[in-house]
Amino acid sequence: MQSNQHTVKKTYYFQGKGLHTGTYAHMKLMPADTGTGIVFRRTDLRSKPLIQAIAENVTNTARSTTISQNEAVAVTIEHIMSALTGLGIDNALIELDNIEVPILDGSARPYVEAILKDGLMDQGVPRQYIDIPQSLEIRDDRTGSWIRIDPAAAPSADITVDFNSKILGIQSAHWDENTDYAHEIGVCRTFVFFHEIEYLFRNNLIKGGDVDNAIVIVENPVNEEQLSSLSYLFNLPDVRITDEGYLNNLQLHFPDECGRHKLLDLLGDLRLAGGYLNARITAYKPGHTINTKAAKALRALLK
Repeated sequence: MQSNQHTVKKTYYFQGKGLHTGTYAHMKLMPADTGTGIVFRRTDLRSKPLIQAIAENVTNTARSTTISQNEAVAVTIEHIMSALTGLGIDNALIELDNIEVPILDGSARPYVEAILKDGLMDQGVPRQYIDIPQSLEIRDDRTGSWIRIDPAAAPSADITVDFNSKILGIQSAHWDENTDYAHEIGVCRTFVFFHEIEYLFRNNLIKGGDVDNAIVIVENPVNEEQLSSLSYLFNLPDVRITDEGYLNNLQLHFPDECGRHKLLDLLGDLRLAGGYLNARITAYKPGHTINTKAAKALRALLK
């Protein structure tokens, strides 16, 4: 498949708190020259350092993807990376005035909706797809997760997720360059199981999490004390659990929204391989750690 490189047509502004640090940040998404790829700039630091969005710069994958270069760090980059990938954007500069990308509504929808109003800028230079010389498979025996990357004529991804959850069951999702990313994947929000919340807080994560940016799944029956805790934690006056097992703050966009969100994350993480892969990606129980390991292994193979 052949396509020209694209960037955004203008500068877009986003702001909000980070999911894990809770810090408030202003972010600008800006056009970039051909061949730039995706680059972050920390404007709050004295030298305004750049961070190349490549797998070698991944430094943390605890419930999100963090990249670092010298003194500069950018946390939870996967949703904006996914949006750029899903929309077909090759080159962009992302300026950030704090450590973490705003979580917004927990999906890629705010980015997608802003960019699609104006369309993309065709940069008149052919996109350099990354050809895969041989199949590659990364496995995690502890979790049972695996990712397989096979040479193909065009990019595609198929995932299956299984959290051993009676609420979610087993979910699958597909993406290729003909998929309507904006409406079928980009709108799908991050999620958390209620029984994980206390652990995540104790481990200095999801400080900025609330019912406006995450789907909360309640796997087991909860008592009145736990309901009261939920009400306080999420500032919900009428907290209850739906018959389907979700906190009552939202309606799902799709019955398999959580599975689709894991595909959203995978697309963002694998973009750290450095571009669009002429490969068929097959993944079982993907997550940020194995996603970024696959991106690193692929870059090592290509070298």
